[in-house]
Amino acid sequence: MAWWKAWIEQKGVSVKSSPHFNPDPDAETLYKAMKGIGTNEQAIIDVLTQRSNAQRQQIAKSFMAQFGKDLIETLKSELSAKFERLIIALMYTPYSYEAKELYDAMKGLGTREGVIIEILASRTKKELQEIMKAYEEDYWSSLEEDIQADTSGYLERILVCLLQGSRDDLCGFVDPGLALQDAQDLYAAGEKIRGTDEMKFISILCGRSATHLMRVFEDYEKIASKSIEDSIKSETHGSLEEAMLTVVKCTRNLHSYFAERLYYAMKGAGTHDGTLIRNIVSRSEIDLNLIKCRFKEMYGKTLSSTIMEDTSSDYKNALLNLVGSDP
Repeated sequence: MAWWKAWIEQKGVSVKSSPHFNPDPDAETLYKAMKGIGTNEQAIIDVLTQRSNAQRQQIAKSFMAQFGKDLIETLKSELSAKFERLIIALMYTPYSYEAKELYDAMKGLGTREGVIIEILASRTKKELQEIMKAYEEDYWSSLEEDIQADTSGYLERILVCLLQGSRDDLCGFVDPGLALQDAQDLYAAGEKIRGTDEMKFISILCGRSATHLMRVFEDYEKIASKSIEDSIKSETHGSLEEAMLTVVKCTRNLHSYFAERLYYAMKGAGTHDGTLIRNIVSRSEIDLNLIKCRFKEMYGKTLSSTIMEDTSSDYKNALLNLVGSDP
């Protein structure tokens, strides 16, 4: 399934609103779980992983009203390490959480380009507008200006182009003539010449709708006798290559892209917990069930079984609750 359809698939939601919801007893349960010596982590998991994000916001308001404490700060004082990071991620509103991930990717020394690429290439125009708004409200800074200050060259250009969201997310019409012209222009900008016209690649990949790009990729393969992915790999490198390939992957199948991100977050020695947490939390109320299905098709095992092998303790239990039952 291509990325522009993923946003209207309700069956993809793995974390849903709790029926007969009342935030007051939930807030009291959390207070008791963290009161005194020791913490009842399971009680925290049971409440926060089985409520929707909107319900968690109501619980936080009730917690403050009943006990005069900020729930996020209280959780931070009681929890630690990866489990804390996961639970705190659940407490942010969706756009503020993604704004925070982008901010954290750029603050301090070095930049985690992979996080920025993942978010900007896989979100719709409306989503990106909301993320930019949340970023400015939370950090008193322009996301676009911060990206420009923190990156350079063609990577900066493709990220800014993606952020501006010029792609028409839901356009179903494709002009065959324009698609063919774009395919020819891409071939002329790469395989046909010595060197690469990177801006031509960027303008087409970031400026056309997903439905249009699917046709462009088909035409390109006929012209070049190789896939657009293979050409990108041979014509670019580093973070620019990663950004272009991510746009292509998200255009072809958004659920496959996120399944791949989750798989490689847990493959081999060690776990990329930031990637694992971000993708499970951010997709849990959008399309995580559909991602789980693609994960099983692509890797021959379930997402939950992979999490069980790769994580442990309360962190594992919380992740499994968010992922839900196997497809």
